[in-house]
Parts: sequence; structure tokens; C-alpha cells
Amino acid sequence: MAKYLIISCHVLWRELCFYSSVSKNIFDFIFLNQGLHNTPDLLRREVQKAIDEAVFASAPQDGRAESSSSSSMDEATPAKKLTGNSSSINVRLKKEYDAILLGYGLCSNGIQGIMARDRRLVVMRGHDCLTFLLGSKERYSDYFKAHPGTYWYSPGWIDSIEGPGRSSYERTLQRYIKKYGRENADFLMKMEQNWYHEYSNAAYVDMGFGDTAHYKEHTRECAQWLGWNYDELKGDPKLIQDFLEGNWDEDRFLVVPPGQTISASNDERVLCTV
Repeated sequence: MAKYLIISCHVLWRELCFYSSVSKNIFDFIFLNQGLHNTPDLLRREVQKAIDEAVFASAPQDGRAESSSSSSMDEATPAKKLTGNSSSINVRLKKEYDAILLGYGLCSNGIQGIMARDRRLVVMRGHDCLTFLLGSKERYSDYFKAHPGTYWYSPGWIDSIEGPGRSSYERTLQRYIKKYGRENADFLMKMEQNWYHEYSNAAYVDMGFGDTAHYKEHTRECAQWLGWNYDELKGDPKLIQDFLEGNWDEDRFLVVPPGQTISASNDERVLCTV
């Protein structure tokens, strides 16, 4: 039995929570807001911050470790010093987790540059979180090549951002009308919706658990309103399950040793360490 910390995009919260509930291992979770991949530098900062806050605990300014009632803390661990841009703080390493698991793919290079501290980091080899749902980077790549212009839907994605469709369009339009007036609102909506023309296929990934009928219907309605094709794919939980169970083969996962940093490999591996 191992104890892992999962730091993940919120779009994977249902799948990670479901499959972790039937795992032999123990997990703590930190879910970060969806959309950070749109600003990769911010994603990188937020993930590194979550790692550092989990790894390090405050220590007295004189550097002596405080006592703790938690049996998971190594009270003999000496304080260490982290140096920031403007000041230095004394810290003590926590000893709780066997590894920190990142629920992200490369995500627009957002995880490139993230460093493992005192614990291994584990990340799936994939460009984004759809690889988790489809079960492999190869399946994701094959579908993308056969269906360019695909916009993906899943329960986590719909929970987080709902996605393009009539309801999100009308809600945004009403917000703009209230703020800018009708004429300006219509102009803004026309400009914002231009990217819809880059897509022609709405793909829903069904992982096979929970009551998902309303998610599927929502995706169908979005596809119909947008004039897109609707496709439904059976998800494959194997990658998520092995991620949670610690079955980290080199082909599917990158294990980052302490002190090393995640980098894009720019080849079929997707990720490497430096």
C-alpha cells in the first residue's frame, strides 16, 4: 500500500476519484482550475506551487525542526532553505507521500520546467488529458488523424466549462448585452465564435460508470446546434488505473527523480527529464 498525492486539472476529478476509490493505495487530492493550459506559464507556476507547498512545511526561523504529532512526519528531518527571488525561508521536508502524481499531459508545454523536489513526480506521456480517458497516446493520435477538427466532451469537461453550444452561447450573449449593449454584444459574439469553424466533430468519451445520460444528451444538443457530427467513444480506464496503482512502465509514464525537471522530448515519447 502506497500513499500518493495527486495534483490534477479539475476536468479529471470524476475519473480519478472513482478509480482511486477502488484502489489499494491511499490518495490526497489537489484539483486546479480548468483552463490553466491556455496560459502555460500560469499552469507551470500553479503546479510547481502545489508541489512545493505539499513537499515543504514551515520551520522556525532559526532552522530547528518543530515537533509534530503526525506519525507521517519525520521529526528528525533537518530544516532546509528555499531561496526565492527576494528572500529565503527555512523549511522542513515532509515525509508523507511515496510519489506525487500529476494529472496532466504536456498541456501546451505547461508542465515543461516543473521540478521534482524530494519526491518522484509521475506524469502520463501524452499531449493532454484526453490520453487519460482514451487509454493511450496512440489511440488519441489515431483518432485525431482520422477526425481532425474534433472538440472533446466528458463529464469533467462539461462540469468545468460546459463547452460550446446553445446554452453557453446564450448565457455569454446576455452577459455581454448587459455590460456592452446589444450591438456591441453581437459583434463580440461573432468575433468569439469564429473558432467554431475550425471544428466539425463533437466526441463524447464514455468511461462506463455513473449516470451519464444527461452528459451525452448535452453533447448531442451542442453538436446539433453547432452543425457538427456527434460521435461517442468508449473510454479505456487502463491508463488511469495503472497511474493510480503504481504500474509506471517507461512507455506510458515519465517518472521524474528528485532534482530533475520535466521537459518536452519533441518525439513520440512526448516527455523526458533534464
